[in-house]
Amino acid sequence: MELEEAIRTRRTHKAYGADPVDRATLEELLELARWAPNHHLTNPWRFRVLGPRSLAALKEAAGPEAAAKFDRAPTLIVASVALSGDPEQDAEDRDATAVAAYLVLLGAHGRGLAGYWRTPAVLRSPEGRGALGLGDDEVALGLLHLGPARQEQRPPERSPVETVVSFLD
Repeated sequence: MELEEAIRTRRTHKAYGADPVDRATLEELLELARWAPNHHLTNPWRFRVLGPRSLAALKEAAGPEAAAKFDRAPTLIVASVALSGDPEQDAEDRDATAVAAYLVLLGAHGRGLAGYWRTPAVLRSPEGRGALGLGDDEVALGLLHLGPARQEQRPPERSPVETVVSFLD
């Protein structure tokens, strides 16, 4: 798949087949994430692939109503940022981690997999942070859902480019 085609055709999926993403593919996707642009090469991104115990702990922390959404995809990855304590560096590192997470989603799409980036409240709660082993020096950025697509997604309408771009003198 060509890069521009992948960018224009990647969609958020909320319905997945049952097969989890195999470990070799996950390792390939997470290796791609390392190539995100990163000021000072701090490599701030951290990825946790959830297994049965960690998923159960996160679902318990989320509560029954919110926990059901964790069952949408067979493979879940938490993307987090290692904090330096310097506000400027932490802001740059958060942005770099967002790019790294998107590279995982784009790489998954290029391999025929579906993806979904969520930011559930449990990732910011003490219980959710504890379930994931996040210390005070790390913040969860999002939860990546991955797996085989169960249905085709239509592209959403996008704002015309002239509404979001300005050329300044």
